[in-house]
Amino acid sequence: MTEKTITVTLQQQADYRFEIRFDDAMSVLISDEPAPLGTGTGPSPVQFLCAAVGNCLSDSLLFAFRKFKETPEPIHCEVQAVVGRNEQGRVRVLKMDAKLKLGVNVSQLEHAERVLSQFEEFCSVTQSVGQGIPIHIRVLDAHGIILKD
Repeated sequence: MTEKTITVTLQQQADYRFEIRFDDAMSVLISDEPAPLGTGTGPSPVQFLCAAVGNCLSDSLLFAFRKFKETPEPIHCEVQAVVGRNEQGRVRVLKMDAKLKLGVNVSQLEHAERVLSQFEEFCSVTQSVGQGIPIHIRVLDAHGIILKD
């Protein structure tokens, strides 16, 4: 794949609230820090980071299953970020935990073992973010059976 440049534009609206534009065809989003800095009128940057990691992991898992013409849908993903202070006392995302749940029982997915061993490698966002923030990934089937931990 050749290199590609992605541009996102942010325009301050007031204090810590920003309007985010991806391109002319997409809806504008609003971000804001929670109180006491902002007013919480939109997702915070950490929430956007969690969404990006979770969305990319979900897409990668779906892509990996679909390569084998299998349907794990609907996929549910929850991502938690632990925010705290580093050694210098600066607020940082210290670690992330992602839990993906398939919409079907693992017995319905013939290639589950192979998919689960490789899907993370397709996730450009998680692989990139994971170079600086530890990310723990867990995958469960529709009955809550842990498939990857």
